[in-house]
Amino acid sequence: MSAAGGASASATPSTSHHTPSSGATLHAPTAGFVDKIDPFKKGSLKRKQKKSQGSSRYRISSDVELQQLPLLKDVSSSEQEALFIKKLRQCCIVFDFMDPVADLKGKEIKRATLNELVDYITTGKGVLTEAVYPEIIRMIACNLFRTLPPSENPDFDPEEDDPTLEASWPHLQLVYEFFLRFLESPDFQPTIGKRVIDQKFVLQVNVTFINFSCTNVLFLRKKLLELFDSEDPRERDFLKTVLHRIYGKFLGLRAFIRKQINNIFLRFIYETEHFNGVGELLEILGSIINGFALPLKQEHKQFLVKVLIPLHKPKFLGLYHAQLAYCVVQFLEKDAGLTEQVILGLLKYWPKTFSQKEVMFLGEIEEILDVIEPTQFVKIQTPLFRQVAKCVSSPHFQVAERALYFWNNEYILSLIEENSNVVMPIMFPALYRISKEHWNQTIIALVYNVLKTFMEVNSKLFDELTANYKQERQKEKKKEKERDELWKRLSELELNHNKSQQQLASSSQSSGNPNALNSHIYETGKLV
Repeated sequence: MSAAGGASASATPSTSHHTPSSGATLHAPTAGFVDKIDPFKKGSLKRKQKKSQGSSRYRISSDVELQQLPLLKDVSSSEQEALFIKKLRQCCIVFDFMDPVADLKGKEIKRATLNELVDYITTGKGVLTEAVYPEIIRMIACNLFRTLPPSENPDFDPEEDDPTLEASWPHLQLVYEFFLRFLESPDFQPTIGKRVIDQKFVLQVNVTFINFSCTNVLFLRKKLLELFDSEDPRERDFLKTVLHRIYGKFLGLRAFIRKQINNIFLRFIYETEHFNGVGELLEILGSIINGFALPLKQEHKQFLVKVLIPLHKPKFLGLYHAQLAYCVVQFLEKDAGLTEQVILGLLKYWPKTFSQKEVMFLGEIEEILDVIEPTQFVKIQTPLFRQVAKCVSSPHFQVAERALYFWNNEYILSLIEENSNVVMPIMFPALYRISKEHWNQTIIALVYNVLKTFMEVNSKLFDELTANYKQERQKEKKKEKERDELWKRLSELELNHNKSQQQLASSSQSSGNPNALNSHIYETGKLV
């Protein structure tokens, strides 16, 4: 069956068989030998042939030719509704966009019709009668709800590779535009709309069996939320706005939408670690969280702890971290009592070997500290600044630099000053050591500024910490010296022992008494 618009999800690249300049053909063993010599050749060719456009799998309306209908503005008002419905049904026909020269006339007629429908519901008054609601939703479903193609690149890296764009976008864009104008129209009535925009429309996957030439074909069409997995960022942007409008207009769907987004996130965290629309869904949730009533329901608190905090775990955090951090901060502004759980959760998922991710965590910590209440700061200061001290000591200068920037934030600095008796003893050893040992001069300069701040905040404690640190360093040096001397003595003992064994072995061989060596070993063992 054709895809997207009918063509398959990705066209198979044609393989050209090159022959040597002499005209001789490479035999199979020779070709295999060449492959072994250059094992990267095939991968590089595949990379070059990667297409920038793909297409979803549709049920193609074959053998249907579109006819030009009169314009809505050219008919009387009594005939407009019937013509409107006729045009909506005409737009249910989908085309194969993977073939650029197929059905050019039909594609143009549909494009012009969709443009006309967008203008009609935008400027017309009283055009959204009860009879057109199911026809509108049917047209939208026929065009939008389809099986998304698998990624053309099995090693697709969303941070490095370009996304595959939807080939049928010329029509899809207009359908999305029409859908938005429909939802935003002053004539839109949610009481009628909820009959056709329901839970099945939002999520349920529709599976149908179609018979083509006596062959059963399984056809699966994904509904609204699953379309967020589209690789095309233009589609995800439209979906974000559409879902937000639906959430705002249909109160009965709100809990269901939140639950299904929750399920998508859990599957992403613990199973697939792949879903293209995480950032867009988090952006919607940011607006939703902002509107939560106080006090927060237990359901919402559980969502923060069991979904949003574990979302820091996946490796592609950078794709959606800004939206995730915004959601977390929104929760803490609603309920400061959640601060301790959030900070401890972030410390639990703190990256150990991923410096870029660590910089993101430090940025989010600063956003949280910007809104933290002093009473909550007291609860988390010890575990938090232990981690900050580790970050300051990091050999990766960006991690150390980001942690030291905390002291440039006036509010955070005021919290540290109020709790200097706790924070300074945690931070001082790492700062003093770095000031003498770090390889990066910028970090050393920042550390000197922090130490200077500590001295100004609490000079007495600073002097005590300096004296204690020097005493500890002297003790460490003394222990290190004793350890070196011990190893030296052990080395000398081992050397003397080896010499004595060699002398006994040579004497036993010359005297012909092998028991002399055994008795010496026995005596040595007793001494040990």
